[in-house]
Amino acid sequence: MNAQVPIELGALATEELIEYIVSRFHTGHREQLPELIRLSRRVEHAHAGHARCPQGLADELEAHLQEMESHMLKEEQVLFPMLLRGMNAPAAGPITVMMFEHDQHIDAVERIHRLTHDLILPDDACNTWQRLYEGLAHYAQELTQHINLENDVLFAKASQAVKGAQNA
Repeated sequence: MNAQVPIELGALATEELIEYIVSRFHTGHREQLPELIRLSRRVEHAHAGHARCPQGLADELEAHLQEMESHMLKEEQVLFPMLLRGMNAPAAGPITVMMFEHDQHIDAVERIHRLTHDLILPDDACNTWQRLYEGLAHYAQELTQHINLENDVLFAKASQAVKGAQNA
């Protein structure tokens, strides 16, 4: 992952950062993925005989949506409330799990890229196919930013707070 986190986001308080993550990324992913699944089903149905048709993409996206929904709920219902209450040391276990799942999400994006030939459209791709690949590229970029913001800023803040408390 190479998407940089904007400096101003790193300066946000934990509460503001969590609010930003949920409103921007969690809400966004919940809107993006069902639409990408819908477009993928249309492309797979309409172009089933095409050599470059991304067969299995809709199923991969549905599985990814389920993983993402489970992941985001764990953050919203368990981890984020812990961080908001300043329970940084007890949050270390859930943070480790979330970071592991982040790696799994990146693996899912890599599988999507394999199924779509790295999002390279055939010359005869219809408008739906084009919208699908544009949406997938945007989603992958958003997911990378989301993961980087959590790993590199939010979770790092919690880790620093634990270190600071231990050194106090």
